[in-house]
Amino acid sequence: MKIFLFTVFIFILLFFFIRHLEKRSLYYPLREIETTPDAIKLDYEDITLTTKDGVQISGWFIPAQNPRATLLFCHGNAGNISHRIEKIQMFNALGLNVLIFDYRGYGTSKGSPSENGLYLDAETMYENLLHKKNAPPGQIIIYGESLGGAVAIDLAGRRESAGVIIEDSFTSAPDMGKKVFPFIPAFIYQSRYDSLQKIKNIKGRKLIFHSIDDEIIPFEHGRKLFEAASQPKEFVRLRGGHNDAFAISRGLFMEKIDSFVNELF
Repeated sequence: MKIFLFTVFIFILLFFFIRHLEKRSLYYPLREIETTPDAIKLDYEDITLTTKDGVQISGWFIPAQNPRATLLFCHGNAGNISHRIEKIQMFNALGLNVLIFDYRGYGTSKGSPSENGLYLDAETMYENLLHKKNAPPGQIIIYGESLGGAVAIDLAGRRESAGVIIEDSFTSAPDMGKKVFPFIPAFIYQSRYDSLQKIKNIKGRKLIFHSIDDEIIPFEHGRKLFEAASQPKEFVRLRGGHNDAFAISRGLFMEKIDSFVNELF
């Protein structure tokens, strides 16, 4: 009996340790806002909203001079919105309004990150575009990088949009877990982020980027997402690491987004 109870105790400790490790592996929030769009001479508006579950989240709305569409920017798992200034500038140069936001626990947003929480955060910002910025669903492009790709896919599968852009994202959290912790069974993970199944629910046009040099999320994840998605869709191979492929492949990245927007409108 003592051996049995000791084994159960060890299992419980291991279970909660793995859950703690899972959260630490998924989310790397930084609180300090290091710069703002006015540093690159872009006008912007501070956005502060309260989600359905009562969490205050923040973001920026950066208008384009002659907007072709509005892009809802779901960023990756590290840093905060101030670390995406270069991408904001690129999207602005393409004539896109940009609404970028920090998930709960990131930047000046309150709360603590979780899968359902991130989904609520994205939906709250989407609702802001509809009702405060008067952007019709047919003029909204949902963009997600890395973990933000999973957030974007979830939102786009439930809410209408003109199209979806996914960059260097993964098929699911358990699939990523197999790569990092192959000895841990998938059922132990609390977070699912099941993009491989959810992407099938997106009816609009899809543009999927993935770098063949990605050292964090395997290239095959991007290919599987593309294969699971319905038409119309396009897959683009980038070069460069997980965090800098968009810059290393800047010309191709911007060209494909420009073409994507032209095809939508």
